[in-house]
Amino acid sequence: MIAIIQYNAGNATSVKNALDRLGYPAVITADPELIRSADQVIFPGVGEASTAMKYLRDRNLDQLLRSLKQPVLGICLGLQLMCRHTEEGDTTCLGIFDVGVKHFPATGIVPHMGWNSLVEPHGSLMAGINTGDDFYFVHSYHAEKAEATVAEANYLLPFSAALHRDNFYAVQFHPEKSAETGKKLLLNFLKLT
Repeated sequence: MIAIIQYNAGNATSVKNALDRLGYPAVITADPELIRSADQVIFPGVGEASTAMKYLRDRNLDQLLRSLKQPVLGICLGLQLMCRHTEEGDTTCLGIFDVGVKHFPATGIVPHMGWNSLVEPHGSLMAGINTGDDFYFVHSYHAEKAEATVAEANYLLPFSAALHRDNFYAVQFHPEKSAETGKKLLLNFLKLT
């Protein structure tokens, strides 16, 4: 069973629809027992970091997320909340990745919105995905490059497009909106045990 975490920063339904199209039924839930017992957990997100972190803390979902042992995939805001800290609302996040999240410089158009290519994707989540493959991004904040970076992208500056540590994976782009490349990435994640 795949659990998609329900909280107040959602693109949960579009992620569920993408999984349904792939033939992998999922449940959208905030139930700790369902989340703990899931084979894989997806932590999506669209919204504002400080409000989302308060929601998670008020329901102890922050502690639950950090304690999970099965494969976990953060998407967009989910990636940013899995980092140490974000400049958005000067927010302390989950700290799963020892990475800071910064606002894009005001030297260009923000948010970064549209298709962008990955650079040097590697690791199990990125199997069959190559430099130059495009994914769909929508974000104003970016994770800095770090040891956990498994793919980069470049918009105004290089940033982490994907992160991995232990059983935790995260992508800044939206695989559920990224056509065939997104489908490939979701299937890679669903094959992880």
